[in-house]
This record gives sequence, C-alpha cells and structure tokens, in this order.
Amino acid sequence: MTAIDQTLERVFGYPDFRPGQRPVIEAVVAGRSAAAIFPTGSGKSLCYQLPALHLPHLTLVISPLLALMQDQLDFLQRHHVPAASLDSGQSREQAQAVMEGVTQGRIRVLMVSVERLKNERFRAFIRRVPLSLMVVDEAHCISEWGHNFRPDYLKLPDVRRELGIPQVLLLTATATPRVIDDMRARFGIAAADVTATGFYRPNLDLQVAPVAAEQRPRRLVDWLRPRLTQPTPRPSIVYVTLQQTAERIAAYLQAAGLPAVAYHAGLDAETRSRLQDDFMAGRAPCIVATIAFGMGIDKADIRAVVHYDLPKSVENYSQEIGRAGRDGAPAECLMLAGGDHLNVLENFAYGDTPEHGAIARVIEALPPVGQAWEFTLNALSRDSDIRPLPLKTLLVQLELRGVIRPRYSYFAEYRFQLLEDAEALVGRFQGERRAFVEAILAASSKARTWHSLDFAALERLGVERGLDTSRRRVITALDYFVDKGWLVLETRQMTEVFEVVERGDVATLVSDLHDYFVDKERAEIERLHAMLALFETDSCLTRRLADWFGDRRAPEHCGHCSACRGEVARLPTSPPTTPLATLDPLGLCAPLRHRLSDAGEGDAATPALLARFLCGLTSPRLTRHQARRLDGFAALEAYPFAEVRDALAARLAG
Repeated sequence: MTAIDQTLERVFGYPDFRPGQRPVIEAVVAGRSAAAIFPTGSGKSLCYQLPALHLPHLTLVISPLLALMQDQLDFLQRHHVPAASLDSGQSREQAQAVMEGVTQGRIRVLMVSVERLKNERFRAFIRRVPLSLMVVDEAHCISEWGHNFRPDYLKLPDVRRELGIPQVLLLTATATPRVIDDMRARFGIAAADVTATGFYRPNLDLQVAPVAAEQRPRRLVDWLRPRLTQPTPRPSIVYVTLQQTAERIAAYLQAAGLPAVAYHAGLDAETRSRLQDDFMAGRAPCIVATIAFGMGIDKADIRAVVHYDLPKSVENYSQEIGRAGRDGAPAECLMLAGGDHLNVLENFAYGDTPEHGAIARVIEALPPVGQAWEFTLNALSRDSDIRPLPLKTLLVQLELRGVIRPRYSYFAEYRFQLLEDAEALVGRFQGERRAFVEAILAASSKARTWHSLDFAALERLGVERGLDTSRRRVITALDYFVDKGWLVLETRQMTEVFEVVERGDVATLVSDLHDYFVDKERAEIERLHAMLALFETDSCLTRRLADWFGDRRAPEHCGHCSACRGEVARLPTSPPTTPLATLDPLGLCAPLRHRLSDAGEGDAATPALLARFLCGLTSPRLTRHQARRLDGFAALEAYPFAEVRDALAARLAG
C-alpha cells in the first residue's frame, strides 16, 4: 500500500480512489502541476485535500464563492485536516487567528477568494509564508472562451510567479476542449497531467418536455406531486432565472400542497443558511432556486433537478443536473422551459455590453504615457456607467493590448485604534525604529479614538528625518502591531494603480474595444442558441451533451433520455401579444428622461440606456437614479433588447 493509499484510508476513510483521482494526486505529490476535469460531485476536491498532507508547505486554494469554501472546510474539519479560510465575513479576531495558524505552520490548507489576492495586506502576509501548491477551483473562469469568464482569474499565473509557488492544480467540472487548452497553456501544464474522467452519467434520466409558459406551473405540480408526497419525499431542486420567479413558483407549489420553499441571493444570509441546512437535513425536500443555490451543496441523494426556465448555457445545465444522483442511484433531470424565456437570457448578454461612449469615457480618463493611473473600481464604474464585471474585462483588454500595465493595488484609507497609550507604543522601540513609529503617529490625524494615516505626510516626514517610510514597511509594521495586540487596524477603498504604456489613436482603440464586446455579446447569443439546439436534438441527448465537452466515451444511444425514447422536443415560443411597433417605448421612458434631465444628465439618455431601463437591466447610472422605482422599468422585458434599442433610436432620430 502506497503512502497516498494509506492517507486515503486513515484520514478520509475511503477504501479506494474514485475514477481520475489517483493520477492527479500522484502527479501533485510527485511535484508536478496538474488539472482535473471531473463532473460535478465526482471528487475533485480530494485531489488537493490529500496531497496537502504530503506536501512540505501550505496549500493555497483560490475559490470564486464563499459557499464552495465553507463546504470544503466543513469536510476537512470533519476529517481533522487543519484548514481555514480568510473572508470578509470574519471578525478581526477570527482573521488574526487564521493568520497566526498559517504563520506557525499549524494550518495546512488556506482558502481565499480571487479578490483577496488584490488585497495588499494579504499579499504582504502571504509573501512571508512558504507555499507548496496553488489550487484554482472553478478554473474554467480563466478562459475567455468559457461560460463564466472572470477577468481577475487572468492574473493568477502572475500571482503564482510573484509568490514563487512551485505547483498549480486546476479544478473544474465544465470545460470544453478549447477551454482546457487555454487553461493548460496559461499555467504551463503538460498534456499528460490533464485528467478528464468524462461527462457521461449513466444514472441520470434526462427529460426535455416542451411546455408553453402558461401551462408550465401546472405541469410542474403534476410532475413533482408523486415525487414529493411519498412517505419519504424525494429531494428536489427547481431552477429558475429570476428571484421573483423563485418566490412566485414556490408559493404556487405551496398552494398546491407541496413542501416547497424559495431560495435566492435576495434573501439575507441567515435565511439562506437555514434553508440550506433544512434541505441538507431533509426538512425542506424541495427548493425553488436561482443558481445561487447549489454551489457548495454536497448532498448525495438529490433525486430530481428541474429547469423551470432555460439555463444560461450548456455548461450551466451540465453543472446543475450534475447535482442530482451523486450517490449513483437513479435520478431525474427535467427541462420544462420553452423558448419563450430566450429573450430574458439574451437580454442579460446585451446588458453586459458597454456603450461606445462609455468605453470612450474610460479611455479619455487615461493620463499621458508614462504616468500612473489611479482609480477605485466603483468610482470608475460610476463615472463610465459600465458595470464592474465588464469594466474589469475592459481593463484586462487594455492590458493585453499593451495600453496599460498593472503596478499594484493599495487601500486608500488606513485607520487604526491604539489599544495602549501612544507613549507606551513608542517606548517599546529604540533608535531608528522608535523614530519610525513616532513618524507614523505624527502623520496620523486623530478623530476621537481612531487615527487616519496620511501616507503622503509620512513620506515627507521620512525625507525630513532620514527614515525609511516605504509603504511596504509601514504596512508590515502596522500588521505586526496588530499581531501583538497593540492596535486595531481598518482598511478601506481598494485603489488600482496602472502605468500608461501607450495610448495610440483613441478613436480606433475605442472602436476596437467596442467591437470586442459586441463579438462577446454575439458569442453569448450563439451559445444560447446552441443550447436550444441541444434540447431539440433528435439524437441521444446524453451523447450530445458529452460531445459538447469533448467526451467520446458516452454510448451512441444511452436509452435513458427523452430523445432515445422517441420524445423529440420542439420548444414552444410565445412572442409578446402586443407588437412592439404598436407601442410607444419613448413614452414609457418619460419618467427616467425627466429624472436625468433634472439632474443635468439629459445627454445620457441614449437608446441603449433607455432600452436597459425598459428591459429591466441595470447600470451604475440607473442604479444611482433608483430607476427600479420609476414607472416604466422592465415594462418591455419580454421584448428583445436589440429591437427595443433600435425602436428607441429611430424615435429619437425622428
């Protein structure tokens, strides 16, 4: 029995590895980087959890969601593996205890969000910690060709180099061959160390039932009733797109006498946690949820997953049905949606495309070549009227085009509260270090009990007094004082600093960037239509789904999908009853146009902004003006965004 087999049995209590786990774990323990592409619920996490006990130093896990981290932490703690996370919901004392555990080598696994890597205090801390392995969970987020691209993930190869981490492990459940190649290339992983176990799940019965929108609630009740009224109800998830749909359908099921509850991101954290616990314990057998539910859910006996609305992509569909039947027992996956919901999903794609003028505002804000460009993401988002995620994508594109180069990020505000007299703090040091602490206090203005540090003033004092008052030294000192219990430290306003490398022709750059976003928009729309084609296939649905991910191991005819049973679906569409040409979209925008005019922002009422308003989409400007509360918001959400925008453009031009 090898060392890893002994650890598997002794620590985790498993007699054997699941498919794919052994080659990945062997590669990591041998000192190589690797990637694991396993379906949801197939044991990806063990591929880092076990090696972490064999590697000499800390394993750093990067995860996009707190829910994922908490579930994995609970598992590790149940198996007495020393693991912890750092997240924004922790108290100062909790975060301090975690950092002490890491520094002292008592913690073997540390989980953080990708955003925390931009935190200069965390970066200063983690630089001092020996690291063996970086684990990138949901690694498909690094690829622009993936279904859930996150711009911050593109920085991870640079972070790995900066921190000198010798190995990386990529984990994902949803990656097409193109995405796998992209991930592998960015981290320099050998093809032989990429393990994909296949996406075929023989225990999942895939059903596509074409149902018109008005008949869907009744059909859902009829399908769920025999499954939820058994002596032991079958655990079920019903996925919807919008929060209000979750509330409405849960209420409909309750009125029909079925035990259903709604779950979505609009609920407070305590309620979400309680509902999740109830579902795990079997007290809430049916959850009607947005995709906020399920990430981090490790429930093996989910027997049914229903899509009431169309999922956002084939990858999302695969991930969501993958939560059913993890115990290997038969489970059912029902797609009830018709094509009537397509406009809502397409409008989400349109909503992330910045306007030409918005991109121009960002480019025009660039200082001259060679100078530093400093901003907070929220302020730039507000000023440009670009939502944070597409704004991050825009910044990444400016990097890739050689226009800007990242320098560093820092907190604009540092506040501290002394837990002992200033004289006592200064008295702990001698010589130059004493003068350094005196300079920090002298450069800090006090309001009641809190001191606000002025870095510029401190730098001037450093020059005057011949002291090293570099930012890194100051932050290290403040964190040291926190460790010792001498003060409490707060940081605010993450500020990004880039160097402007080249500006070129502004008009051409803006046009090229806008074309890039339009191409992304088009690709998202094509992705949606490819998903519709999948559901309407007359060949084996299971095989088509496996083919999407490059898995050729699924049978030609699975025998457990609606297509194999001869039930070929044609998803019904129900266009709005009133043709757009007979409506007055400009008139519906009157409340918003008046509000913008009163604020001196009448020029901002572009066709695209007004179309966002009518289609129920948000932007920083609309949020600032509380557009959701105005008459007309979402009045045309059932209509295609592009048609509404073009109709408004024609009216404004005429």
